[in-house]
Amino acid sequence: MKNWIWLALMLPSAVLAQDIGRPAATGAPRIPETHSIEQADARLAQVAKDRASVEAEFNASEQLCYEKFFVNACIDEAKEQRRLRMAELRSVEVEANYFKRRSAVDVRDRELEDRARKDAAEAAYNTAHPKPPRPNPELKPAKKPAAVSVQQRQAEHDARERARAAQEAAAAPERAAKAAAFERKKVESEKRQAQVKAKVAEKEEKKRRAAEAQKAEAAKAEAEAKAEAAKADAAKKP
Repeated sequence: MKNWIWLALMLPSAVLAQDIGRPAATGAPRIPETHSIEQADARLAQVAKDRASVEAEFNASEQLCYEKFFVNACIDEAKEQRRLRMAELRSVEVEANYFKRRSAVDVRDRELEDRARKDAAEAAYNTAHPKPPRPNPELKPAKKPAAVSVQQRQAEHDARERARAAQEAAAAPERAAKAAAFERKKVESEKRQAQVKAKVAEKEEKKRRAAEAQKAEAAKAEAEAKAEAAKADAAKKP
């Protein structure tokens, strides 16, 4: 029954290999070429989903391995399957990212070429149609600054202070809302971190218990074997 469960868990890897590209004669996976940015984004999104599926299948396989006698060999085989599938997904990811980078470089080069042509055309036009010289502002008679009384300066100062106070009062609710939102996010982040730590600790505890159970089973089997050997020796003696 366990063999059938293991086979069912390994079936998605075969389907994934067909989607990515069947192995070529040299043994390397054949990755289909990307032809558009939309296709590259879709492939990257699919790679992210497939990675999550691979990890979920590995975790399920790892749990099943703890029920077998040769736990380490079973886990090593599951890890190798995960490594192969991750390598296939990485090949798809590298090809899609390469296409996006190459497309970005092509777009930038075209923009630079267009800009160079426009600059050359503008320079040629300016050479053929020079602009008339601008008048020198220093040659104009300087205007005398208007006399400002002490009362006017004080009134302007008071007006600026009132405007600043009104602006600060209007912005106070927004600042308070931002501070409250920051505190909420901080609390939520700390809560999520605590949950993650708890899950990791729980997983490690399960692994430790499984390892201890394995050791106990091995010790029990060894003790029983020794007991049987002792009985056999005792039976042989006259």
